[in-house]
Amino acid sequence: MPTSNSPYAAFAALLTSSGHSVSPAELHGLLLGRSCAGAGFDIEPWLIDAAELLGTAAEDTVRQALIGLQEMVKNELSSNDVTVVLLLPSDDAPLGERAVALGQWCQGFLGGFGLTVRDKALSAEAMEVLQDLSAIAQVQNALEESEDGESDYMEVMEYLRVAPLLLFSECAKPEAPAVKPSLH
Repeated sequence: MPTSNSPYAAFAALLTSSGHSVSPAELHGLLLGRSCAGAGFDIEPWLIDAAELLGTAAEDTVRQALIGLQEMVKNELSSNDVTVVLLLPSDDAPLGERAVALGQWCQGFLGGFGLTVRDKALSAEAMEVLQDLSAIAQVQNALEESEDGESDYMEVMEYLRVAPLLLFSECAKPEAPAVKPSLH
């Protein structure tokens, strides 16, 4: 039985009660994708992109949740702790439900990344990551409730915790200021 107090479940309930049929996974993917492509962390452009996915401007409670999600992503990408937490159903949700959300997350990420990066040239490594995400977005029907299915899901999850960081470091990470030589 899925845990109803998981961040994913709480966000899903908020979206549903507000009349939005978008999954939290797709919203988080959109946000992380645009952030990794160099969109920056200004709130208003994020809310505009989110409203486009939602189909309408977010009312106050959803708006506050979106701002909180932006703050979380900003902290993750700006931190020296190289960790990205994906907004997906908890591990006690059925594998099929988690796999669908994983596909939605990848679709959101690719949409947000593409919307922001546009025609910027990317390295072969970055292109490979994007191709992997595209393939993972299609995986939702391939995972079966089994030990192997769980193992495959966990491997994909680990990959998705690292892959956005490569794209962020290539496309969006601010350049470190040059160290000025000290004059003595």
